[in-house]
Amino acid sequence: MNSVLVAPDSFKGSHSAPDVAAAIARGLRAGGRDAVELPLGDGGEGTLDALVSSLDGEILTATVTDPLGRPVEARFAMADGGRAIVEMAEASGLRHVREDERDAFAASTRGTGELIAAACAAGAAEVLLCVGGSATTDGGAGALAALDEAGAAPRFTVVCDVRTAWEDAARTFGPQKGADAATVRRLERRMQTLAAAAPRDPRGVPMTGCAGGLSGALWAWRGARLVAGAPFVLDAVGYDDAMRAARFVVTGEGRLDAQTLEGKLVAEVATRARQSGVASHAVVGCDDLDDFRERIIDLGLVIEASSLEELEAAGRRLATV
Repeated sequence: MNSVLVAPDSFKGSHSAPDVAAAIARGLRAGGRDAVELPLGDGGEGTLDALVSSLDGEILTATVTDPLGRPVEARFAMADGGRAIVEMAEASGLRHVREDERDAFAASTRGTGELIAAACAAGAAEVLLCVGGSATTDGGAGALAALDEAGAAPRFTVVCDVRTAWEDAARTFGPQKGADAATVRRLERRMQTLAAAAPRDPRGVPMTGCAGGLSGALWAWRGARLVAGAPFVLDAVGYDDAMRAARFVVTGEGRLDAQTLEGKLVAEVATRARQSGVASHAVVGCDDLDDFRERIIDLGLVIEASSLEELEAAGRRLATV
């Protein structure tokens, strides 16, 4: 009961979840605490790394196209039983597009389809697809085209980082992908056209708007099962047992805000800890959550830290708790 469980998400755009966990753990150890590192993800960036060890997977790579059609080396994992883990951000993530070249209308999920096809060529019959952190709002059209061309037809489980429905994807996430108001309206019209042509209408269905509609496209055209990312990942990596064995939990993410309470990882980590009577604290890049909402998920200390040095200092501070 003396160890501290360090279970953060990535700080998107700056630090991976393993780097965040390692820095906080160094600080805790420097302060005299034992620490167990459990870097996590909720469907977005870092979920592949969080899942691969727990599912005994082997990392492979393939050359695919990025959101703007340029070649990029992307990773996927093969696990036992013909199961692949694919993180769409590896191919179609916003991190591949500089801020000055973001084009929300042109950005395509084709590379993700190519990555899935590569996994199928490596023997996958089932694909665990982690969606989130995308540069795209193409309604999954690019990915579907690539899958059709490759003749790839695996079973899909899509690990979703948000609960956004199809029709809300462009308005909610388009601006961060470079879309102005006029482009958002164009994206909405395109999404409506795609939905009207789908064998199953994704509009109004929770989680169909993830990654600009990629999740909904696979649900509508390929019969994918959609699952909430944070609970799925925590169950897969054995979080509950590790949490109950800990003195307290330290979680974290790049920005703590109202979206955190809408099924994001930090809220799930903290809620499970509260339900088990284990204290939880958070280290975040930016704290934009008011005190009332922080009390809802029962976070103790919330410490802002951006650099790895600041994350380590936060760990030293938490060692005194």
